[in-house]
Amino acid sequence: MPGRRPAAPNPAGAHFLRDAALISRLVRASGAGDGRLVLDLGAGPGAITTALAASGARVIAIERDPRCAARLRRRVAGNPRVTVVQADLREVPLPRREFLVVASVPFSLSTALMRRLAGDPSVPLAGAELITAWGVARWLTATVPRDAETAWWTARYQMRITSRVSAMSFTPQPRVSAAHLSIRPRLLAASAEGQCLLRLLLRAAYRSPDTPVRHALRDAAARGRPPGPGGRIGGVLLRAGVSPDVRAAQLTADQWHQLTMLLASGR
Repeated sequence: MPGRRPAAPNPAGAHFLRDAALISRLVRASGAGDGRLVLDLGAGPGAITTALAASGARVIAIERDPRCAARLRRRVAGNPRVTVVQADLREVPLPRREFLVVASVPFSLSTALMRRLAGDPSVPLAGAELITAWGVARWLTATVPRDAETAWWTARYQMRITSRVSAMSFTPQPRVSAAHLSIRPRLLAASAEGQCLLRLLLRAAYRSPDTPVRHALRDAAARGRPPGPGGRIGGVLLRAGVSPDVRAAQLTADQWHQLTMLLASGR
């Protein structure tokens, strides 16, 4: 538009959340408070960090930009609930004890963050409330995962879009739509045996994605744990709500979770 200055370059995809009402909803939805450990990844000026601290949570704010990190340290100086760490969210060590994440994620780093939070089964993620690009949220909440990696995440974590987020909620305003994405661990996330079995099943399924699932998973299921008395793979598939003739790569995230739990329990 004539007279309008072009947007400043923003190669990192950083759009800082400024909507106080939305931030309050994120904090409430997360269950933060009472000393729970919460990470704000890509904390920027600290709008989410300070709201989390006010809830009574113990907050670790991760910010890569040294100037932003320095300003945030000054902002929270004297608050024993907040620790500011200047680091890249793709590399910073994650806590070894259970933690939550409440963050407005740099859009360009969404995939890298998901790999860190949901890719490693040893990461004790108790839940997350994320603001991310709409396209990323739609991909992660698709009924049928688009690939084996996404299936690995979504079979272990329930993901849902809570709401669409207006561009006016950010500064600078993004050119793409945003979403509030809520993430919670499924039962499978607490089962080391189940997760090992899920890896076997997914590897077999996506090696032969167009093969009927009863054939693609037969050997993997037997290597992981036999289904139990009279429980051939076809019967377990039916109990999980899966047609034995469906293509292996067409199982939903819910079906991967249910199937793996049944096989792991030997039922």
